Amino acid sequence: CGPDLLAPEILKPDVTAPGVDILAAWTGENSPSELDSDTRRVKFNIISGTSMSCPHVSGIAALLRQARQDWSPASIKSALMTTAYNVDNAGDIIKDMSTGTASTPFVRGAGHVDPNRALNPGLVYDAGTDDYVSFLCALGYTASQIAVLTRDGSTTDCSTRSGSVGDLNYPAFSVLLGSGGDEVTQHRIVRNVGSNVRATYTASVASPAGVRVTVEPPTLKFRATEQTQEYAITFAPEQGSVAEKYTFGSIVWSDGEHEVRSPIAITWPASQAAAM
Repeated sequence: CGPDLLAPEILKPDVTAPGVDILAAWTGENSPSELDSDTRRVKFNIISGTSMSCPHVSGIAALLRQARQDWSPASIKSALMTTAYNVDNAGDIIKDMSTGTASTPFVRGAGHVDPNRALNPGLVYDAGTDDYVSFLCALGYTASQIAVLTRDGSTTDCSTRSGSVGDLNYPAFSVLLGSGGDEVTQHRIVRNVGSNVRATYTASVASPAGVRVTVEPPTLKFRATEQTQEYAITFAPEQGSVAEKYTFGSIVWSDGEHEVRSPIAITWPASQAAAM
């Protein structure tokens, strides 16, 4: 669960997938209880955890890779995240099993994966090696440290790269507001992967408590020769205080057919949290 302590500007987890009481094939090399004293051997077992949810997501990613062979890994992740759903079969927000109350994006990420919707997400947030190099520069990695990861023998000059950690082209927003009340702006680029090359998308925002969110431009118009568009999203603290250390919202881009949803998580200053 989040928040991400190493890079708080990146929302974690990404998504939620089936992982409770999952029936699956079981190795004959171990007992169903995994206890040394248990001599039973079975062909199937029911277990829970990320060991069960990870195969579900991996399988969906493999299917997307087969169906959309020109998509990058980042595009596949984006499709999984922006099409995920956040309500259960009773129409309520997915619950946090540890508390029994409604979960937050720090528990469910962008939501529960929906394989069919992920095939046709409308827009994707793509990212490649260069994006991640800029991300590492913003985190303060040195050229020698980055070279270990890129393995291409080149030297990265971080002084030539602008942008903040929060500018990684990631399909979610996590924002740390400073005690000075300054606003924070993050930048994103989306690519139209829908069948309508002349699509027009309009943003709608559910602002987290205590924050005014503005999107510029509020409308993205795509053409056959312009299939990528950039936008900036600004988070400005409003006057007054909030009662929580974290508040949440979302931004949805829609063309009337697709809804491209990204969660928003706001982390408030420690001084304010201490005063609550």
